Amino acid sequence: MSANLCPHFPSFGSAGAPFSATILPMQKQRLFTGLQPSGALHIGNYLGALKQTTELLQSAEGLVMIADYHALTTLKDPSELRENIAGVVRDYVAVGVDPKKAIIFQQSSVPQHTELAWILDCLVTVPFLMQAHAYKDKVAKGLDANAGLFTYPMLMAADILLYDTDIVPVGADQKQHVEYAREAAVKFNTAFGETFKEPKEKILDAVAVVPGTDGKKMSKSYSNTIPLFGTKDEIQKAVMSIVTDSKAESPENVYNIHRLFRDREELSALYKENKGKYKALKDALVEDIEAVVGPMRARRESITDNDVKAILADGGERARAQAEKKMADVRNKVGVTI
Repeated sequence: MSANLCPHFPSFGSAGAPFSATILPMQKQRLFTGLQPSGALHIGNYLGALKQTTELLQSAEGLVMIADYHALTTLKDPSELRENIAGVVRDYVAVGVDPKKAIIFQQSSVPQHTELAWILDCLVTVPFLMQAHAYKDKVAKGLDANAGLFTYPMLMAADILLYDTDIVPVGADQKQHVEYAREAAVKFNTAFGETFKEPKEKILDAVAVVPGTDGKKMSKSYSNTIPLFGTKDEIQKAVMSIVTDSKAESPENVYNIHRLFRDREELSALYKENKGKYKALKDALVEDIEAVVGPMRARRESITDNDVKAILADGGERARAQAEKKMADVRNKVGVTI
């Protein structure tokens, strides 16, 4: 996938001068994405979202947020949260996000997010928020129905709208979050005048459904993951645990993960040559995963604590400058600026 660049028109020369067209650089779209600091990533996170988002960032202005305030709806351990925040910075840089180009920042370091979220909360109704799939799903799973979880969509809308975002890469199951942001933009613009862009979702490819070691969707909830930045031994241990059918000539669950790492024609030949040889096929999968993960793991391990602090300090400053410019306009329009 690649971001769509905005078209432009040529400019004309001054009156009486011969016609000329100045070729202007095409304006990049602005992309916004975020990741909760909720623990170690697995290869499903990478193949389902991070890889494609990193590719999109090659042709778009990018804001990459560590959603630490969102994490507070479920994570109550301060030391774990601090460790996870630094981990997400390392994760993003390791998979290829360049902090000199994209803005990598902590949500909590930009107070304009919560300020705008409150204003948006005052524009929407309780029944509107009750329609959120994510809220209903989490409550159904037994999570505490705290107010933060309930108003989560408006904080996410604020995250997106503050930066005049054009596109938000999401999985198909997260489309509603961007729809909520669009609706919030419309409500504000209708009440106070044109202020916010209406962002569009960029639905990530179907590879988002990455199978786990048991054949179900790979998820920490199912304990069926292969660690993204695990050691080779940890990857091998996870791969060797993939459930196989002892009566089948080809291990389906192994193949369904393997096809995400190797060309299908090559894979077909490999599985024909090793029909019934499950260990050989699992060993081949380990090597193919290691070929992708190894360089990223090495890059991640090279990022120091000082590097993390410098990235967040720079990203926070750049994000606040953009957010404050928008909030100054918002405060004036809602009437709190005297």
